[in-house]
Amino acid sequence: MLDIKQIRENPSFVQERLQSRGNYDLQPLLTLDRQQRELEAKRSHLQARSNEIGKLVGQKIKAGSDPQGAEIQSLRQEGNDLKNQISELEPQEREIKSQLEALLLTIPNLPSESTPLGSSEEDNVEVRRWGDEYIPQNHILPHWEIGEYLGILNFERSVKVAQSRFVTLIGAGAALERALIQFMLDRQIAAGYTEVLPPILINTQSLTASGQLPKFAEESFKCAADDLWLSPTAEVPITNLYREEILAAEDLPINHCAYTPCFRREAGSYGRDTRGLIRLHQFNKVELYKFVHPATSEQEHQKLVADAEAILQELKLPYRVLELCTGDLGFSAAKTYDLEVWLPSANKYREISSCSNCRDFQARRGGIRFKESGKKGTQFVHTLNGSGLAVGRTMAAILENYQQPDKTVRIPEALQPYLKQEVLTRTTS
Repeated sequence: MLDIKQIRENPSFVQERLQSRGNYDLQPLLTLDRQQRELEAKRSHLQARSNEIGKLVGQKIKAGSDPQGAEIQSLRQEGNDLKNQISELEPQEREIKSQLEALLLTIPNLPSESTPLGSSEEDNVEVRRWGDEYIPQNHILPHWEIGEYLGILNFERSVKVAQSRFVTLIGAGAALERALIQFMLDRQIAAGYTEVLPPILINTQSLTASGQLPKFAEESFKCAADDLWLSPTAEVPITNLYREEILAAEDLPINHCAYTPCFRREAGSYGRDTRGLIRLHQFNKVELYKFVHPATSEQEHQKLVADAEAILQELKLPYRVLELCTGDLGFSAAKTYDLEVWLPSANKYREISSCSNCRDFQARRGGIRFKESGKKGTQFVHTLNGSGLAVGRTMAAILENYQQPDKTVRIPEALQPYLKQEVLTRTTS
């Protein structure tokens, strides 16, 4: 959530930054803010006069005035009139405040000053590449074809169990998924992250604090009988572990990693990546998350990106890093780097991690602050998040980049101790 004080005091700057993301009009918000402050000022003035009258009545009676006399009765009548006016203003003020807060929740984060200007993914800036792209060869099958041939992925039977865009992992496929999860967690714990295993059913307040609601309601699965949603990413529950808390500055940064299943409707993506592991309704992910001091925010962001890259490097999967332009930023992000892994069957890079600095946007929505010893007041923390990595997409990259002409798939050396085998060969199921 943006700071209403910043919007009020410097609307031109905020409007300019928002326009680099899309078409956002601040005028309705500024109008509501002015109305709310006018009502608040009027109510405060009436309340002050009401309090003054209450004290005056007590003083006059104490000084000997007749409690039933005309003067006292007149003051009491004025006090009653004021209370009636206040009682009429209070619901108006609450309604305006509610409208203002609801509108604020729909405004995205401001892009950082260093984020490249642009209107779409075409304007994203490539930062670097790592590894050698494999020239597409005739023997390389798309990951879903080689996975089905090997007998480790089954999409057809998953439709019977659920619907399309689900997969069942079988035998070595299930083992490879578990191996990837454990490998990723081990590496990130060694890098200084504390593992958490949060709930994957989350309430509306949690989704609102992290920025998924109200904008992305159609992207999420909701339990009809409860105020609970299936988590779209571990970013949501981890953000809310510290909601409405004041942390100690000396405890920052707080670094967490978490494996969770994730659930997304993928609304609006029909016709795109309908085959394979790229856009499933249910997928596994290892998330990286940081609560940091604003002064170290940018530095910690670079560290988080490097921690996600380290997984791809150990697996020896070619990838590139993109800095997203203003028009392609996620709703809560001020600055984002995407990691895209090389998929030789498509002869292109595909996103496997999105690493974002949300600055104080989520913390303001969730009331997550910190206090420095010896200083008055509190500040909002900065929150950072990124995939470390999306497990299904990592499996897809392995099935393609390590595929052999005889339709076997070599296991990356880093995974062999976990999987206890060096090659995936065809099985029947």
